[in-house]
Amino acid sequence: LSGNKFRPSNEVAAYMQRAGYRIIPVNPQESEVLGEKSYATLDEIPEKVDCVNIFRRPEYVPELVEAAIRIGAKAVWMQLDVVDEEAAKRARDAGLLVVEDRCLLIEHRRHAAELRA
Repeated sequence: LSGNKFRPSNEVAAYMQRAGYRIIPVNPQESEVLGEKSYATLDEIPEKVDCVNIFRRPEYVPELVEAAIRIGAKAVWMQLDVVDEEAAKRARDAGLLVVEDRCLLIEHRRHAAELRA
């Protein structure tokens, strides 16, 4: 999660935070993002994580999926243009929900609108 408010990861996280979700930033270059302590890696987070939202290039996905499995996350969400079928299969085989190539903000807004209709 970037501390730069103009980066897509920050925009999506800020939106989800405003929607009531707890955001735990992971970025070794940041000490705090969106008012929350930032961790260098997923493994350093001292509490349960429901969903790991991946904003990294596809070549980083396998190691992030392995970390998500290790920490007991329930889901991995790969943002737009982030796809790795082998890592996705590994996550599914470990019992995680997997979403690939979709924007969390767009999907949340769409489902929220459907619920209001």
